Amino acid sequence: MEDKDSKKVLIAIDFEEQSMVALTQGINFSKAIGAEVTLLHVIEDTGILGKHLSDAQYEQIRKDVDKRLHEQIKQITDKDKKQVITALVARGRVYDKITEVAEMLQAAFIVMGCNGAGGIKRRFIGSNALHVVRGSKCPVLTIKGKQHRQGCRNIVLPLDLTKETREKVGKAIVFARLYKAAVRVVSVIFTKDEFIVNRLTRQLAQVKDYLEKAGIECTAEIIKGIKGEESLAQCIVDYAGKVEGDLLLIMTQQEIDFTDYFIGSSAQEIILRADMPVLSIIPDSGKEPVKNTSRKR
Repeated sequence: MEDKDSKKVLIAIDFEEQSMVALTQGINFSKAIGAEVTLLHVIEDTGILGKHLSDAQYEQIRKDVDKRLHEQIKQITDKDKKQVITALVARGRVYDKITEVAEMLQAAFIVMGCNGAGGIKRRFIGSNALHVVRGSKCPVLTIKGKQHRQGCRNIVLPLDLTKETREKVGKAIVFARLYKAAVRVVSVIFTKDEFIVNRLTRQLAQVKDYLEKAGIECTAEIIKGIKGEESLAQCIVDYAGKVEGDLLLIMTQQEIDFTDYFIGSSAQEIILRADMPVLSIIPDSGKEPVKNTSRKR
């Protein structure tokens, strides 16, 4: 997927229910792309209890965690002898260690669970996932919700008029071919300006044509949103549910210059609201937008 000789997927696990759902999906994902897996558990040392852990206490916790990780590995490899899985235990701030270990391993992807809740509470519960997405130098697959297919039949691809989001089309083709999935392209528009509407309509037609010439089943739809009633993110999430999406593909940085620090509010809301896997991809600076030409494999 990322043109690496040996692809690696880092799966963050804390043994809570959502991270176990993410573990299952992460293993399925790693099998699909032919990647090795590293399971990572981070012992948080920034809270009141963590700060007062003695070295002996930490070592005992580390041993207990390592044992649990290897129990999980055994359950997986007993079913699939070909799957290569290793385990790591780290100590520190959860999101810092996840991104640090991913960079150390040169991971192609990070997979982690993402919980959600209503109102202000949602921001704090989802903060680790959002911090990882913000700080990661590789794509992050966040898993929210409990029920997911093993494979992928429908990839939801939200697009607007920016170059960075059009870059997602190439990524969608890779995953659509991998899973033999359809791509559901969607744009949400909040204006009646004919120039913008016509421009977006033409772009979606070009993208649909590009995908179909690449041999990908594709639909394209424009949703008219109403300002003040529904957010852009909620419109996209609702559409993804309507088409029974299995994977939502988003770009997380709308401004290339701030890649390490910026994640748009719409991307945040999609990650926190979607009850399906969301793959967050950092735009590649300097790349040209997708053109209306294609070349089949």
